[in-house]
This record gives sequence, C-alpha cells and structure tokens, in this order.
Amino acid sequence: MDKATRQAPTLCSLRRSSPVRGRRWAFTLVELLVVITIIGILISLLLPAVQAAREAARRAQCQNNLKQIGLAFLNHEQTHRHLPTGGWGWRWMGDPNSGFGQDQPGGWCYNILPFVEQESLRNMGVGKTGSALLADMIVVHSTPLALFHCPTRRRAIAYPYTSDFGSGYEGFTNLSADPKTAARTDYAANGGSTGARAPEGPASLEEGKARTSFYTSFNGVVSETSMVTIAEIKDGTSNTYMVGERNICPDSYYTGLDPADDNNLYVGCDLDTIRWTYVNDQGTGYLPFQDRPGMVTRHEFGSAHPSGFNMAFCDGSVHVISYSIDPFTHRDLGNRKDYNPIDGSKL
Repeated sequence: MDKATRQAPTLCSLRRSSPVRGRRWAFTLVELLVVITIIGILISLLLPAVQAAREAARRAQCQNNLKQIGLAFLNHEQTHRHLPTGGWGWRWMGDPNSGFGQDQPGGWCYNILPFVEQESLRNMGVGKTGSALLADMIVVHSTPLALFHCPTRRRAIAYPYTSDFGSGYEGFTNLSADPKTAARTDYAANGGSTGARAPEGPASLEEGKARTSFYTSFNGVVSETSMVTIAEIKDGTSNTYMVGERNICPDSYYTGLDPADDNNLYVGCDLDTIRWTYVNDQGTGYLPFQDRPGMVTRHEFGSAHPSGFNMAFCDGSVHVISYSIDPFTHRDLGNRKDYNPIDGSKL
C-alpha cells in the first residue's frame, strides 16, 4: 500500500475526528417576561370564575340548610299543632323537661332538633335535675350544628361565649355555670313587621310556667311564647316569610362581641334567633343588606352572599331575596295576616 493510500481518511475517522456538538435552547429575558405575563392574565381570568363557582356551591348549601329547617318547622307543626315557639327570652336556655309549648323557655332552634335528626341532643337532661341537668345543658349550649351555619360566612364550631351584650358574663336564669363557648346560628325566624322584641324573660322557671297571659301582639310566625298555627297564616304560606339568613357584622363573626350575635342558638326569644321586617310609611326601617365591616345591626335580615339573602317561606320553599327588594313588599312578607297582595316582580 502506498503512502497516499495509507493517509486517506475514512468516513469513520472523519466522524470520530469531527464530533457534532449538541445545541442548547434557552429563553431570553423578554420571552420569559412574556410567558409570565400571559400566565398571570390567564390566572386573573380564571380566578373570578373559580370564586364564583365556589360561592354558588356555598349558596346552594345554605339554601339546602334552610330547606331542611323549613321542613322541620312544618313537621313540628304537624306533630305539635303549632310552629316552634320563640321561647321566653335571652336569659333562658332550652329545658328538656318543659315540652314544646309555652312552658318551654328555649327558642325555635332548640325545639326543631328532633325534626333535623338531633333528637338525642334535644333529649339531653330529660328526667334529670340539679347539677346533672345543668351539666347536660352546658353541653347543649356549646354543641354546634352545620345545619345552622351558612358556609359563606363561618364554620360550624363552638365560638367563645363572652357575654350578654359584650359586657361580661351575666348568666342565664336556668344555668348557674359559666359557659366558655357557644354554638351559634346564621339564621333567624320571622318575628313580623310590628318591631323588635327580645325580652329578658321571667325571673324563675316557676314564674314562667305560672303565667296566664302571653305575648300575642306580633304578626310574624315566631316570637316570645308564640304557638302560631298554619291556619293563622292568613296571607297564605307562599306569601309569608318563615326563617332566613340574618345580617351580622363581619368584624365579630368569631368573637361574640356583636350584641346580636353574642348568644347561643338554643336560647329563648332573642336578637340572635329572630329578625323583623318593620318599615315605616317613608319606606325606611329594618331593611335587609349584605354583611358590611363596621356595620352592627340587631334587627335585620341579610347575609354574606353578594347576590341576596336566602329565605324559607311558610310553604317550605326557599327563595333568594334581593337586597333591593321593595321595602313595603319586604314588610308585608313578614306579616302573616295583613291581606296585602304580593307583587312577585318586586322581590
């Protein structure tokens, strides 16, 4: 083999001697900023939709809660021949040994417990007296139920029990112990359009049961010692509020310092469990509105939902009521016996 032939490069030697370097790809700073901006825009477009979907689910759960509560009212009426009583006043806890009528110091939340699958809670303390009864009543005082909470507003947990009207523990007439926590409710029964009434109640159990006169000058469906029947709803069950969401100041959702959200849900007639629809001739009064920071009220319906508040009517149906509802329509829906026609377009 000659010298030229020996030195001629082969294809393999060329490949070995001329390796191909791999290409590396990378974003420039401008490209990276463009991608981040696009992702941010997509997230900003998607987030409101996600939040709206979550709120829709929470609102639907709230409506279902009120549906179950409304059915419990009607089942109570079928069983006991009257809607649940409002109890005696805000110094009285429900008493398991006092029945379901005007002798019962506890309010409507306490009395519908057997009709929302909570009969065991309602029966705690039955047949007991003294310290044994008080111990059971303290347990009830602090037992939350998800049914009574709107998921848009707050969880169903036991919240700090601070006071009556935020001024230090003043006690219940039928509870000698000092509760540390309280179960609360986001819903209130319809007390009518005649104005608010939240009494302290009688001085003793014996005095309360010995009364021969009862508070009857109201036109809603639940009030102090009330025992309203379906037959007494003269305007028709589809034209009368039963129970709905109540307005609460967001600043005090968790503290118990709101004077209308400082008690437990099993209490007698109180601002925590009953609301009203009073409106004067000028169209002002207890009008519903969405929860607002810094706005503390005691008498109005309302909710944390942006679109309106949920209300169960006396026929068991549940409707979303606009915050801008005609004031006089709102007033008349709270009155079970005014005979005024209801214009559905003004809801």
